[in-house]
Amino acid sequence: MNTAIYYSPIFLEHNPGPDHPEVPKRLKVITAELARSGLLKSGKCSYVQPQSARRKDLTLVHESEYVELIRKTCAAGGGLIDLGDTVVSPRSYEVAVLAAGALIDAVTSVANRKAKNAFALVRPPGHHAGVYYALGFCLFNNAAIGVSHLLNRLNFNRVLIVDVDAHHGNGTQEIFYGTDRVLYMSLHEDPRGFPGTGFIDEIGEGKGLGYTVNIPLPFRAENTAYQKALDEIVIPIAIQYRPEFILISAGFDGHYTDPVGDLALSTKSYEETFAKLVALANQLCDGRLVATLEGGYNLNILGKLVTSAIAKMAGSFYRLDDSHRNVKPLISEKAEQIINSVRSLQSSYWKL
Repeated sequence: MNTAIYYSPIFLEHNPGPDHPEVPKRLKVITAELARSGLLKSGKCSYVQPQSARRKDLTLVHESEYVELIRKTCAAGGGLIDLGDTVVSPRSYEVAVLAAGALIDAVTSVANRKAKNAFALVRPPGHHAGVYYALGFCLFNNAAIGVSHLLNRLNFNRVLIVDVDAHHGNGTQEIFYGTDRVLYMSLHEDPRGFPGTGFIDEIGEGKGLGYTVNIPLPFRAENTAYQKALDEIVIPIAIQYRPEFILISAGFDGHYTDPVGDLALSTKSYEETFAKLVALANQLCDGRLVATLEGGYNLNILGKLVTSAIAKMAGSFYRLDDSHRNVKPLISEKAEQIINSVRSLQSSYWKL
C-alpha cells in the first residue's frame, strides 16, 4: 500500500480571475515539485484520478437549493457567489463537484485499505463553506463531505478533524457542532478579522459539547507556540477520543511568507506537524489518515510545503530548509496565555 494522491488537471479549470489568490497555478507548483522531488518514482506515493461526487454526496452536507444555486451561477457564466471574495467561473461547479468526489474516493480507499493514506490535491478549498453558503474561496465543504460519507455510509463512529489552515474552518465547525461523532480541533490565527468564528469558548453544543476545540493564536505566532498547542492540547485530547479515522484540513497559509495568512510558521513547523499527525494516526487508528488541501498562497513555497507533507505521509525523505523566525516576546506571552486558557476550558471535558 502507498500514499494515494487524488488529483486531476480538471482542478485547474476553476478560475476566479488573475488577481485572485486562489489561482490554478497553486496546483501547478505542487505537481511540479512532486515531480522534481523523486517521491513519485520511489513508488511510495502515486496519483489517482478522482470521480465526481453525485448530488446525493453533496447533500450529505449542503442544502439541495444551495447546490443548485452554484450550478446555475456557473452555467450562467459565473461571478461573485458571496459578499466578499468567492468567485466562480463557467466550469467551477464541475471542478468543485470533482473536488468533493476526491474526498469521497480518498476516505473510501483508505477505509478499505486500498491505500495506506491519501492526500486530496484539490481546489477550490472547502472548510469555509457552510450548509447553504459559500465563503473564503470555498464552494462545497470537501472535508465535511468526506467525513459525512465515513459516518453515514462506512459505519465509522469517531472521526477526528485537525484543521491546520491559518484561518478557522467555520463551515466544518458549524456542520459538526452538535455531534460527538466528530471531534473538530482547529489551530488558527486570531479570527476577529476573518472569519469571525473560532474563539476559545466555541466548544460545541448538545451531544457535541466538548467536541469542538479552538486554539486561536495571536498574529505572527511561530513554531514554538504552534507545536506547544499540538503537544499539550491537540494530541492529548485526540488520544482520549480514540478516533477511528483522522482527516487533516491541510492549509499551508500559516507560513511566514504567505500573503493571505498572518501566522509566522516556518517549513520546519509544517514538517513537525505532519510527522506528529501521521504518528498519531498510526498509534490510534491503524494509520487511517486523509489530508485535503485548503489554503496556501505563496507560489514560491507552496509546492515544497505540500511535497514535504506528502513525504511525511509516505514515509519518504524530502529535504526542506527554511530560516527560523525570531519571535517577539510579547507574541510568545500572548500565545502562552491563549494555550493556558484553552487548556483550562477544555479540562472540563478532557484530562489535560
